[in-house]
Amino acid sequence: MTDLRDIHALVTGAGSGIGEQIARALSSAGARVSLMGRTHTTLVSVAQSLDHKSQIAVADVTDRPGVAEAVERIVDQHGPIKILINNAGGAVSESFAAGESDCWDEMIDVNLNGLFNTTRCVLPQMKKLASGRIVTIASTAGLKGYPYVVGYCAAKHGAIGFTRALAAELAGTGITVNAVCPGFTDTPMLSRSIDTIVSKTGRDREEARADLTRMNPQGRLIEPAEVANCVLWLCSSAAGSVNGQALAVDGGETAL
Repeated sequence: MTDLRDIHALVTGAGSGIGEQIARALSSAGARVSLMGRTHTTLVSVAQSLDHKSQIAVADVTDRPGVAEAVERIVDQHGPIKILINNAGGAVSESFAAGESDCWDEMIDVNLNGLFNTTRCVLPQMKKLASGRIVTIASTAGLKGYPYVVGYCAAKHGAIGFTRALAAELAGTGITVNAVCPGFTDTPMLSRSIDTIVSKTGRDREEARADLTRMNPQGRLIEPAEVANCVLWLCSSAAGSVNGQALAVDGGETAL
């Protein structure tokens, strides 16, 4: 069993879905978990349900000064961060030809600039400790292309490039940098994606969900807890030599 007692972990986008499950897994392993997100009420709800005492930091990862202030505050209160989970993100679906540039900017900002902002704030602490784990929740959209999500795919490919380059730069420092790439996962974000499909195509909701499910050769959606278990392993001492990797949790979708 992974033992993370007395280790301070920060999870962004921790108010629901994959981020919430990662926070639960880390807390169950004994970590002191700081939850970062944009909505106070959802963060409080998650914090109250965790196994160990946690703290919340209301911040938007795209707000660089806001992230820096939030990180400084939680470090002052709870000690240096040794685990950073860059989970915050979002997806918008639209035709590239007909889409607005604002959509592109939004996807790059939340999915790529956001992980830069949090990592830049946390990394100096890890360097002083000569120890740390940085795990970014990317996507199979960082390993392949999907239609109508060009901005999202570009940002997630960038997140994997960020992971590999930073891992190479920090190799030998005691800090590892990896990414986890979930396939279609049963989360509120997936539900919103289905809503978009229904509104734009007029298709039945269950039919749209079934089409996404069929993308997984196992014929099912990924569960958020499965992604969390992969993250938990990457944060353990057992994964000390795993660095610069993009691990797909997709039932074999990207193997085909």
